[in-house]
Amino acid sequence: MASRPKRRAVGGAAPVPRWEEEDDGVEDEDDDEEDSDEEEDEDDEVVDEEVNIEFEAYSISDNDYDGIKKLLQQLFLKAPVNTAELTHLLIEQNHIGSVIKGTPCAEQIKELVLRLCEKNCEKSMVEQLDKLFNDTTRPVGFLLSERFINVPPQIALPMHQQLQKELAEAHKTNKPCGKCYFYLLISKTFVEAGKSNSKKKWSSKKKDELMFANAEEEFFYEKAILKFSYSVQEESDMCLGGRWSFDDVPMKPLRTVILIPGDKMNEIMEKLKEHLSV
Repeated sequence: MASRPKRRAVGGAAPVPRWEEEDDGVEDEDDDEEDSDEEEDEDDEVVDEEVNIEFEAYSISDNDYDGIKKLLQQLFLKAPVNTAELTHLLIEQNHIGSVIKGTPCAEQIKELVLRLCEKNCEKSMVEQLDKLFNDTTRPVGFLLSERFINVPPQIALPMHQQLQKELAEAHKTNKPCGKCYFYLLISKTFVEAGKSNSKKKWSSKKKDELMFANAEEEFFYEKAILKFSYSVQEESDMCLGGRWSFDDVPMKPLRTVILIPGDKMNEIMEKLKEHLSV
């Protein structure tokens, strides 16, 4: 989510066409035809050139309601989670952005994750997750990291860094949700279609079989103490889910639930700096 305008991320490379013309001073019909053919060929050529784009972060405000709600709908699709209420909560808790607990929409998320865990995981994992959710001495924060598809991954580094600073400040000043022992992240992931049509449990998926819509979330996955995936193929649509392919290979859309210990966040931030610094 967003924070005060104190840090900028530069990133994103977009192809920019560039043409160069030469004139030898001789013109006839044949030359015109050749030039025309050459220009058509040049029109088809795309020269890769990096374009720097600046993103500026601001504290969440009422004006962000529509955008935040769309991002939440992009994540939850048709799941029974009140995204309108969750959006209002994020706006109210703008001192830390996206860490929540103890409200009806948070309970919906907890129930959703537990139900999906029961459906896709072994009983021992369900029991472990239920125990962690109900341990009031060690709060679980819900970590939201959503962006629109054309926003480059480099933006994730300053956003996550700023969020960690705000959480530390909230803890220091005894503000709500300042201390989280675990972070729950629901990541948009994909597997190659056709390879995983069996009904075996999604919790058995290997990391190298998963592709992450937000590439940086693989580092959170690596540090997770609990993780499982579930299919959202029947819930996806062109507006929110899209039809994804990588290298022209059709992909099956999933959501991957990741539970990360709070004391692993510094290691994850270092990984993000290593791979996303520009």
